[in-house]
Amino acid sequence: MIQETISFAADFLRGKLCGRKPVIGIILGSGLGNLAEKIEDPISIPYVGVPGFPAATAIGHKGNFISGRLGGKQVLAMQGRYHYYEGYPMTTVVLPIRVMISLGIEYLFVSNAAGSMNPDYHIGDLMLIKDHINMLPNPLIGPNLPEFGPRFPDMTCPYDLDLQDRMMKIAEELEIPLNRGVYVSTTGPCYETPAEYKFFRIIGGDAVGMSVTPEVTAARHAGIRVLGMSVITDVAHEATDNYTTDENEIVRQADAAAHKMERLFSKLIESL
Repeated sequence: MIQETISFAADFLRGKLCGRKPVIGIILGSGLGNLAEKIEDPISIPYVGVPGFPAATAIGHKGNFISGRLGGKQVLAMQGRYHYYEGYPMTTVVLPIRVMISLGIEYLFVSNAAGSMNPDYHIGDLMLIKDHINMLPNPLIGPNLPEFGPRFPDMTCPYDLDLQDRMMKIAEELEIPLNRGVYVSTTGPCYETPAEYKFFRIIGGDAVGMSVTPEVTAARHAGIRVLGMSVITDVAHEATDNYTTDENEIVRQADAAAHKMERLFSKLIESL
């Protein structure tokens, strides 16, 4: 049943792409959907028209596939994603990833808005994800899909080391400050308590959000090379006296940082 849903959706999108064959899939998270405006010769395909795809309900998520060229390569970008907290099963959360894999992508770039527990990070900073701590249900639970990968996939290097090194060099060349840290994913939809922020820092986390790890797990299951980046949209650590977390402010901060991410993504894609 899952494989049929993936196949139907992939066939539908293939028909809409007019012969285009995307090499890179890009997920644009909260507030980052406007980055898709940098894609040349775009074709926009709403999720709601794709078989098996529900509407995206999260704030700042427009709910479209955008096909076109970025950095001289064919890309397929997602303006928004599905989240576990929206009530969707994990098979739906990772459905777009498996569909893009079926369309032939070789790389997956994921982005999101995240809160920081690292006192060296500031609002508006970018963090290259070097590893993650997953506190969401694993999307591979249930019958394995051998068409995509093995029952027990290796996750010792979920974020491609070569892509990380290239991105760090590009950031230095463009004089864009770029941190490299560990991302923690939680179910949401409430933001974390002060004790939870402290706990996530103690166990090795630098930033926390409510997405990314399901898509990365599904991509790595299929051997896709992955790069992940977070925009730091709020901070919560012992160096801050008082803080609150506001979803509208998070989207605003993500929008403000989107141009930096677009420059980095474009240059990295050019280098592939």
